Parts: sequence; structure tokens; C-alpha cells
Amino acid sequence: MGSTGMQGSNGHKRSAGKNLIHELSGALGDIGTLLPLSLGAIGVAGLAPVPVLLGFAVFYIATGLYYRLPVPVQPMKAVAALLLTTQVSAQSLIASGVLIGAILLLLGSTGWINRAARLVPGSVLSGLQLGLGLLLASMSLELMATSLPLGLVILALLAITLKLFPSWPAALLGLALAMVLGALLGSPGLPLPADPAIFSMPQLPSMDEWQQGFSILVLPQLALTITNAIVLTALVVGDYFGDQSHRVSPARLSVTTGLANLFLVPFGALPMCHGAGGVAAHYRFGARTGLAPVLLGTGLLLIAFVPGGLSFIAAVPAAGLGALLMVAAVELGLTKRLWVAKPSCWPVIGITALVTFWADPFFGFLAGVASETFRAAWVRGRISGAHQD
Repeated sequence: MGSTGMQGSNGHKRSAGKNLIHELSGALGDIGTLLPLSLGAIGVAGLAPVPVLLGFAVFYIATGLYYRLPVPVQPMKAVAALLLTTQVSAQSLIASGVLIGAILLLLGSTGWINRAARLVPGSVLSGLQLGLGLLLASMSLELMATSLPLGLVILALLAITLKLFPSWPAALLGLALAMVLGALLGSPGLPLPADPAIFSMPQLPSMDEWQQGFSILVLPQLALTITNAIVLTALVVGDYFGDQSHRVSPARLSVTTGLANLFLVPFGALPMCHGAGGVAAHYRFGARTGLAPVLLGTGLLLIAFVPGGLSFIAAVPAAGLGALLMVAAVELGLTKRLWVAKPSCWPVIGITALVTFWADPFFGFLAGVASETFRAAWVRGRISGAHQD
């Protein structure tokens, strides 16, 4: 907690001009997650682009104003992945967002989510973070593979800038260079819908679509949201910002996520959540206050309404986004908590991370709890045997 928390508080001592530049750079830190999934849902699944962008814009601005820290907003990953790979109707998507929103609002408003968070062992949380970091790194490599030379150049630029010139806005520099190199090399961007100006009001779901939304989308997403978007997000924000993070509790994250999905998804937004990886990304690229989410939300508003805005972000090379995402993956997975863990906790961390990577965070969580239970019993047995001797 110590070093990162100190860095977070020192961020407020920057001059106003430098602070704005770093907040803007930090605001762009998580677009490696935000853009591929949201534009994929628009381009592949055919969602209307304006409501999707407006949903992220409203939630980002509200998040920045409420938490006053760089708390991220991301597409719900399981929902987005299933939307891109299965035949799910727009109405079933609405049903899933409303159902997830109602469940999270209940868990947060009753405080049940806080009780659940306190029961999760630290070794399991470290393993979940490592596993999610590996998942993000895997997604990053897929994006970088679309134009590997460009991806490696941008990744090298980001690494050098963050290591040798930490006061420079690394994400801004990386994004600008990626767009220049992408234009020169003809590197592929992200897909766009045939008519990016479409704005359509979705119809209400039928009973079958409520059932489809619950069985196909809600069940796999809920576990991921509770572990990564709520429990781990609160933990990572606490690591970075210490006492400043008192507002960012699992209960409040659950409530804000629930409200956003209840009120925005019915109007065409993609189901959204917070995310531990996004916190790491925003922080790593310079964000220290709620200004970063507000800036990104404002930018998304402009993109939604200014002619040609969607074409502009789709022109960002996918390989450049992958490089940004790789930095976030390393920041999330290789935490200080991982290095100071007791040797007896390493197997638990490893099992949790591997199952999270190969299956999903929910099964990783179950495997971690089971292995931690075994580890704790083994440690107690050794202590008891030592006392008997």
C-alpha cells in the first residue's frame, strides 16, 4: 500500500497545466479495453453506436464526479464476448442489463456485497489479479498481432517513457504515434457498422428474451462483475490512493454499477461495470483524480455527436490499443501484494491465477478458496504438530 498510495497523493502537487495533461493521458489509459469491446459490439453485433457511446459517456462523467478518483467504466466482458460470438438479440441484451443492474443494486444497498468482500482471502485476491492480468495480456497480444511491428514500437515507446520520463503523458504520445504509423503502414483499425449514424430505440424484451438474457448473459457475467468490477476494484483503488479511497467501497461500486445498467441499458447502452484493470491503466498513465473519467466521458460525448467522430476512434490501429492494454495488464497482474506474499500462499495464488486464465474469474475464485482452505488447514496442522513435539 505504501509506495503507490504516496504516489497517488503526490499527484495533487503537480502544477495545474501538468495536472491537466496527465489526467488527459491517464483518461486514455484504459481505451485498450474500452474501444475494442464497445466498437466490436457496434461493428459486429450491430448495436446503434450513439446510445452505446452515450452510455459510457454518462457513466464515466457520473463516476468521476461521484468518486473523485480515476475509477474506470468498462463494457461487461462476458456479455460483450457472448454478444460477439452467439446469437443474442438486442432485447435479450437489454434484459441482461436490467437484471444485472437490479441484482447489483440489491447487493449494494443492503450491504451484503461488503460482507462477501471481507470473506475473500488475500491470497485469492492476488491470484485473481494475476489471472486477470494474464487475460488482459492475452487480449493485448491478439490486438498487437494485427500489426506486430507497430504494436512492438508503441509498446517500446510506452515502456521507455514510463520508465525514463514518468512526467511525460505516455498514453497521449503512444496514441499519437500509433495513428501516424498506422496511416503509413496501413495497419487495420477496429470495425465500424455499415451506417455509423444509426440511432434506434430498442423494443422491450419478451418473456423468452428475459429468460435468454438471464441464462446466457447474466449468470456468466455476474460472477466476473462481483469479483473483478467490485471487490478487486475497491481493493486496487485502496492500494493506490489509501485514505482518499474511502468512498470507493464494494457496496458503492455495486450501487453505481446497478443504477447505470438499470437506467442506461434500456436506451441502447452496452452493459457496463467498473474494473480493477482499468484502475491500473488510468493510474499507470497519470490519472490521479476524478478529472480523468470526466475528460474521457466528455470526449465520448463529442465523438457521439460530432460528425466523423466514430470514424476517428476507429482509425486508431488495433495494435496500438493492444500495446496500451499490455501496460495495463502488467500493472494489474504484478502487484506489490504478489511479491510480499508468504511462500505458503504461492500455490494458492498460482492455482487461482491459472484457473482464472483458463476458465473465468468465478471458477478461479472457487479454486482459490478451496486451495486456501487446504493451505490454512495444512499450516494449522504443522503448528499443532510443532507444539506437540
